[in-house]
Amino acid sequence: MQAIVNVNPQWGIGNENNLLVRIHADMRRFRALTTHQTIIIGRKTLLSFPSGKPLPNRDNIILTRNPSFQASGATICHTLSELRDAVWKKDPESIFVCGGESVYKLLLPYCEKALVTMSDVSCPADRFFPNLNLLPNWVLSGAGPTEREGEITFRFLEYTNTCLQKL
Repeated sequence: MQAIVNVNPQWGIGNENNLLVRIHADMRRFRALTTHQTIIIGRKTLLSFPSGKPLPNRDNIILTRNPSFQASGATICHTLSELRDAVWKKDPESIFVCGGESVYKLLLPYCEKALVTMSDVSCPADRFFPNLNLLPNWVLSGAGPTEREGEITFRFLEYTNTCLQKL
């Protein structure tokens, strides 16, 4: 599995259930990497999508503790055991953890890689991704050049988990 996320320098990912920033290049990259793949998201992340519907051309798995939650066109999992059953036959490289905060924190130990867009934006955040620079089992394994879109500069970074846990 791989985590994919856009963070600000404080590792913020959202505020009031909205993304901190929308960068077209980042959205294109997300779409290119996740189309025809499996994405794992939380219920609140799903509800933040346009129309609150699963993303098209992807196998959407929603991880939620809400036993009555339904989402047409998605697989609903309530526990790690259910999630394991839903993904055990899939190629791990085809599975992307896409948020939100609690889903990232729960599944990060099972992710081989984290594909991070580091956006140089200063704005308030109330949801955060773990700071991989402070976690001993995560190493920066790749960094693209600094890019600019409008007033925003950003870099695509890749981190590798050196102590991968099995889901």
